[in-house]
Amino acid sequence: MDDDLWALIEPLLPPWPEKAPGPRPVPDRLCLQGILYVLYNDIAWQLLPSELGFGSGQTCWRRLERWQQAGVFDQLHRILLAGLHAADELDWSRACVDGSHVRVFGIHPHTAVRYVHAAHPDKALAKIR
Repeated sequence: MDDDLWALIEPLLPPWPEKAPGPRPVPDRLCLQGILYVLYNDIAWQLLPSELGFGSGQTCWRRLERWQQAGVFDQLHRILLAGLHAADELDWSRACVDGSHVRVFGIHPHTAVRYVHAAHPDKALAKIR
């Protein structure tokens, strides 16, 4: 990971507790590199090679969970999008929205899709109006 990208990410990371129990933690930058290695190579966390110096797969997974809970990746996504937008590098004419991740407002419960009686298997779903 280059220094410019790390300079964007590091301030977003939550501080490590001063009196954390256990051994001194693996540095955040190394953990992030371990996380990226696992994701890029599509391997199981327990298969992260220890000789790479990223810490164990369990350590990297726990750090990923901690950062996800702190909203680090959502913040980073917004920062990167804002930078790309400011540089006029985004083509919004080719954007799409995945309906499974976007909440729909204004739908009345009675117009929602409902299961119909099992006596009509050819009509498994129907709109009730």
